[in-house]
Amino acid sequence: MSIYDRLKDLGIELPPIAIPAAAYVPFVRTGNLVFLSGHIAKRDGKPWVGQLGRNIDTATGKLAARAVAIDLLGTLHAAVGDLNKVERIVKVMSLVNSTPEFIEQHLVTNGCSELLGEVFADKGAHARSAFGVAQIPLGACVEIELIAQVS
Repeated sequence: MSIYDRLKDLGIELPPIAIPAAAYVPFVRTGNLVFLSGHIAKRDGKPWVGQLGRNIDTATGKLAARAVAIDLLGTLHAAVGDLNKVERIVKVMSLVNSTPEFIEQHLVTNGCSELLGEVFADKGAHARSAFGVAQIPLGACVEIELIAQVS
């Protein structure tokens, strides 16, 4: 089954590539690695604002991380032209806008990781870091970057 068939089965339409909000590019390819810049969580086309442990719970944060994963897939598609060329999702790094007391950043980030597994199966298994941070640009609740190996 192609990646696009899986996306269709999941009811996912790839968004267009995200426009950078500052002085950077959405992705860089070097050799067979593609580095995607951090993407913030968006809801209805606007930053998904909030802080985990204050006004967003873990389940909602997980949905936000899943939304980021969909945006990352749109950028990865733009970078390589065909998601079937992805040989491996190598690494995910997640920043979770959270209070000092919030300790479930790893569970929030599962929203992204689980979707990558659904889309890429074994090729979606990746190394990962999840951090709690005091703030993310535009007040977003989650920001995630990704590294992929492609053919």
